[in-house]
This record gives sequence, C-alpha cells and structure tokens, in this order.
Amino acid sequence: MNARTEPAPAGSDAIARPPLVRELLLVAGLFLVYKFGRQLATGHTGEAFRNAHRVWDVERAVHLPGEGVVQSLLLHGDGLVHLANTYYATVHFPATAAFLVWLYLRRPAHYVWARRVLAAVTAAALVGHLLFPLAPPRMLAATGLVDTARLYGPSVYGDPATDTLSNQFAAMPSLHFGWALMVAVGLIVATRSRLRWLWLLHPLLTLLVIVGTANHYWLDATVATALLGLALAVIHPPHRTATTAGRAQGGLVPAQRDEQRLVGAGR
Repeated sequence: MNARTEPAPAGSDAIARPPLVRELLLVAGLFLVYKFGRQLATGHTGEAFRNAHRVWDVERAVHLPGEGVVQSLLLHGDGLVHLANTYYATVHFPATAAFLVWLYLRRPAHYVWARRVLAAVTAAALVGHLLFPLAPPRMLAATGLVDTARLYGPSVYGDPATDTLSNQFAAMPSLHFGWALMVAVGLIVATRSRLRWLWLLHPLLTLLVIVGTANHYWLDATVATALLGLALAVIHPPHRTATTAGRAQGGLVPAQRDEQRLVGAGR
C-alpha cells in the first residue's frame, strides 16, 4: 500500500469537539468578565459627552452621511421603527449564541476559531470602553436624533442616571456590529453553500438598526470592523477541507473514494 492509498490519519480533517461543560463555563465566564468590566467604565458622564462631540465633529469633517438619514427612513412608520428597536433588543445575543452552538455541533474546528476571535474582539472592545467612554447619538442634542426605543419601544435601557445594569456610555466600538459581522464571516468560512454570502445581510441590517435607532455612530461600527480585521489576521481559521466545510462527513473524503474505486477495479 503506497502513501496515496493509506487512509487519512485520524483527526487530520477535523478537531475533537471541546468538552461541553468546559465550554459553557468558559463562555459564561467571559460574559461575566465583560459585564463586570463594562460596569467599571460607568460614571464618566462628562468625558463621555465630550468624546461624543468629538466623534460627531470628526464624522462631519470627513463627510460621512448623517445618522439622521437612516433614522428618517425608520420614522416613516411606527411599525418599522418598532421592528428596528425589537431587532436591536432581541437579536444580538441569541444570534451569536446560536452561531456558536451550531459551530460546536457541526464544525468543531471552526467553533474553536470563532470563539477565540469573539473573545479577542470583546476584550479589545472592553479596553476601548474603559479608555474612551462615549455617549451614544441618542443622548447628544447636537445630532438632532431621537431615542427611538424610549419613544416607540421596546427599550433595553433605563434612565442613564439610575441604570445600574448596563453601561450606556460604551458606544465605541459597537459589539452589536462586530459580533454580527463575525457571525457572517464565520458562516461564510465554515460552509460551502453558494448562498452563504447572504449571511452578510445580518451585519448590514444590524448596521442600519444601530445607526437608525441612534444607539451608535458610523465610526463605532468602523472601529469594530478594524478590531475584527486585526483579530482575523492573527487568529487564522482551520484549513478548509472536505470535513471542516461540511462535505463527506461520515464517509471517505473524495480522494479516498477515488482510490477505493481504483483498487476495486483491479481485483
């Protein structure tokens, strides 16, 4: 038997699925660290508003389109703006969790890669929130924008002065957008469907929602994209093979099937 007819070594196309309990504890621990870290950034109201004016001025200086362009489209109907608020409030965490669960069950190698990338982006975002507190555009009178969640519902935030559950001055970078973009990138890399590029609609819709509801500036999404790009440049995805991309699972890879047919033909 020569090298071409030998079966592929175990584990060459796939990685062992990480222990479930360990992964649950790890993801829960990372989430708790992030929530605790965000709380450390509270109480910098004055600095957050000064930074908001700076961000707004920079966006105007580089001639970015006003966030009000998107919000005006949402405000054409109560149903549309309510849908946008609901998307902002309910899709962020469940979509990311579903993405990780699917990768864990179907693409273990890609799961480990995606989890590492998300952890790196989230850690970098936390540092950004600590060093650069930023009031969202819905709080800045100069933007002329309204708080759509407060006016039309549903809202995930309370009064900033009394809200102890979240840090509302952590607009940059936008993890809503960063995580949504990683979900799309991860599914595009991990699958082979010709329609997989449609996953990019998720971050695109998320971008329109976070800007239109006045929860984020354009630059918040830009910085999140840059952080994700750096993480992807450092943390590489697994090699694309028949198994990791979802082909030939439970059987021989194409090269092995070809060799098997050749051996059978010579009998």
